[in-house]
Amino acid sequence: MAGWKGISLPRAFEPEVIEQATYAFWEEEGLFRASDRSSRPAYCIVIPPPNVTGALHMGHALTVTIQDMLIRWRRMQGYNTLWVPGTDHAGIATQTVVERQLKSEGTDRHTLGRETFIERVWQWKEQYGNRITQQLKRMGVSLDWERERFTMDEGLSRAVREAFVRLYESGEITRAERLINWCPSCRTALSDVEVDRDEPEAAEMWSFAYPVEGGGEIVVATTRPETMLGDTAVVVHPDDERYRHLVGKNVIHPFQDRTFPIVADAILADPEMGTGAVKVTPAHDPNDFECGRRHQLALIDILNDDATLNKNGAPFAGLDRFEARRQVKRAIAEKGLDRGSRPHEYAPGRCQRCRTVVEPKLSLQWFVDTTDLAQKAMDAVSDGRTTFVPKHQAHRYFDWLTPRLPWCISRQLWWGHRIPAWYCADCDHITVSRTTPDACGGCGSTRIRQDDDVLDTWFSSALWPFSTLGWPDNTDALQTFYPTSVLETGYDIITFWVSRMMMMGLRFMGDVPFREVLLHPMVRDQDGNKMSKSRGNVIDPLDVVDGMTIDDMLAKTRGLTLPAKEIESALEYQKTHFPNGFARSGTDALRFTLAAYTGQDQDIRFSVDRVESNRKFCNKIWQATLGFALPNLADMVVEDGIPQPATLAQRWILARLADTAAAVDRGFSEFRVGDAVQTLYHFFWDDLCSWYIELEKPVFTGDDPAQKNIARQVLRHTLDMSLRMLHPLMPFLTEVLWQQLPRRADAPVSIMTAPFTTPSDGKEDPSALRDGQRLMDVIGAIRTIRAEYNVPPSKPLQLEIRTDDPAFVALLNDSVPLLSRLARISDLQISTSSADRPKNCATAVAGDAEIFVPLKDVVDEAAETARLQKELARCKQDLERTQKKLSNDKFVANAPVDVLEKEKERENEARRRMEKLSEALAALNGGGR
Repeated sequence: MAGWKGISLPRAFEPEVIEQATYAFWEEEGLFRASDRSSRPAYCIVIPPPNVTGALHMGHALTVTIQDMLIRWRRMQGYNTLWVPGTDHAGIATQTVVERQLKSEGTDRHTLGRETFIERVWQWKEQYGNRITQQLKRMGVSLDWERERFTMDEGLSRAVREAFVRLYESGEITRAERLINWCPSCRTALSDVEVDRDEPEAAEMWSFAYPVEGGGEIVVATTRPETMLGDTAVVVHPDDERYRHLVGKNVIHPFQDRTFPIVADAILADPEMGTGAVKVTPAHDPNDFECGRRHQLALIDILNDDATLNKNGAPFAGLDRFEARRQVKRAIAEKGLDRGSRPHEYAPGRCQRCRTVVEPKLSLQWFVDTTDLAQKAMDAVSDGRTTFVPKHQAHRYFDWLTPRLPWCISRQLWWGHRIPAWYCADCDHITVSRTTPDACGGCGSTRIRQDDDVLDTWFSSALWPFSTLGWPDNTDALQTFYPTSVLETGYDIITFWVSRMMMMGLRFMGDVPFREVLLHPMVRDQDGNKMSKSRGNVIDPLDVVDGMTIDDMLAKTRGLTLPAKEIESALEYQKTHFPNGFARSGTDALRFTLAAYTGQDQDIRFSVDRVESNRKFCNKIWQATLGFALPNLADMVVEDGIPQPATLAQRWILARLADTAAAVDRGFSEFRVGDAVQTLYHFFWDDLCSWYIELEKPVFTGDDPAQKNIARQVLRHTLDMSLRMLHPLMPFLTEVLWQQLPRRADAPVSIMTAPFTTPSDGKEDPSALRDGQRLMDVIGAIRTIRAEYNVPPSKPLQLEIRTDDPAFVALLNDSVPLLSRLARISDLQISTSSADRPKNCATAVAGDAEIFVPLKDVVDEAAETARLQKELARCKQDLERTQKKLSNDKFVANAPVDVLEKEKERENEARRRMEKLSEALAALNGGGR
């Protein structure tokens, strides 16, 4: 077979043979590079930086597939394309990984000290942090690797300090004591978006009474009884007649020598909820905190950083919060103040990193005031400077920004951008500086120490679209590529990242960071479940690319650090769903599959079967090019321009090429990539391979050199343009095959820099499209009749076509050789619609024409009748079985949605099949169809 770059190309598609050498070729040729100064229009995407701790998952694969498709497409259109690569330092995640390593060595970060620990993290990053970069290259990404950034590299660290100092100097960053989310396991503050509240859990709503000074009681309820140790008020609604006489009185704390007031508050208290009275713990609940500010209530913090109770939690100090909960309930019951409980479901906030239940906790932290920033970010979307695709997802953005809450940006970690603030031992001044100061900016004392905390990882990530281009310097790259063109990401990080990039881009650059936000759906398993290691349904993209046996898959799962019960559950899932493991499919098949899913505005149900199906499509492209086209194009001279077609088939394929190019460009431009994928699939498989090549084979095997040359020019041109359209989706396969095609001496070095196919690369020809479709309809109808009546493809058939269209009659008369060859027609009769209807014929409709195929002497009527009756009976049984399932209320209520849909489709298919079989029986018995 042919060869390229030292590779001997196999007869069948073998992705592992071509991928590594092809990527090396792209890098050697410098094809991913952008120019900071260029007359060409700029097109820029910044990659959502994956964590250095991360490994490639299917969400990453989907993201880079879409982004690379957009970059390759625009590059081929002549744009100056920049795709910026990089990784995120991932504060909590990376520190956790390294601390786990230290624990296995019998030590910890505190023993090492901060400086040594940070050195250890950098060592880990150099050793393991580039893993995901290599995995991204396996996906064929055309990132400009010479510009690769890391959120803690020197340039980005400078940008982070600059942003912090500017915001501090303007008063937008302050240090204050506020209620924050505290993770007792990670021992750090968390922003709201780092807390998951999406899994409701069974709990208990527990009621107890506070004695009222002077007599009586007031009953309140809570799911966290231990927080009553920090209560500083009970609130009731001012219009609640039950408690109006108690407002202004005090209640007596049953365990502590203190009292606190009963307060009227129309915001927190609801007379229709519970008893209508609400206990208020301002230091441990966000709503209570705001209530406390309204009424100047005391704030009593009862928790240590590890979630044990501090001295304010007396007499339960030292107990873990959950043990304290049990002890408080017991002690209240002993005092006769227990008023019962009821089941209650709620979603406690859990740390995204470690899944520990977080605690609202009063803490001294650094905050960004988002009042003005959030408003400007919302305005930019409202007035169309940035648009969301799909549009309806913008509601997540507005929902998050509308409250304009303070953003807690300090984290109690060691790995990250250390807050550039220094505290003076001799005065109260805080020195905030771009560089490390030698002395206090207030009194000049040299006794200063830097804040121990680091910045929220999302603070540096919020600067990503412009810090990666050189900000705070006004670089050529920044002038050329900012604002970037498109941000492609998942809708799940609109709040984490998109909203914050918008705020910071507008604040520091005076313009939005990107013109469009393209949001892809979540990738779930084939049953619609969220992918998780404990469930066993996480699919590593590279396992699909390279293939994996079931034994290797199970061994990989056994090596996970999960509880034994979860490991067993995961193993069972994999044995059931992937009994044969994964076949080697290659990167192109995976990318094509992921791109195909993006046409749906709903979560993706990922199926490995679809990838394996698209691998067959890759093989079809491979064999059509190397197996048929190249042998017929050998030694040809490529002529200038678009070939001038000589036959209907040639006119038709060039017209279809024009239509396909328009549809693909429309699909890419409107981000309806799934539509473009389907268009390309059907054009190559159906139009080019199944029809055009079959229609033209006699020309290629004929003796007329002039006709053969035109056919070769059309085939080469159509194949070239097809590979160009496929290239953004299937980069490896298309590069290798394109390199094999005959080309002019001045052709580009790579398909990547060849002009993208446009409608003008084909020929608009409505009459060719109409006539070609008519002939295909006739041939398709005859093939269907053969299949339905079990007629062998080799058996010639007589054919009668009725039409009143003179043009169609002329077309049919001119196409007798073609119909004879492709439909095995021995005799063609053409009549008008007024002719008598023949008996014992199978019939079909092709456009406005009727088709009749006599069945006498073609099939054994008795045998075929028996076969059809048997098949009809089997279909009837299938239908009855399916209808029985669907009429079972229990099945309908409990079956997964996809199972239910499959059963309904099975019912419809059985009905359609029975109708066809009945028509076929009627035709055999003389009634026609």
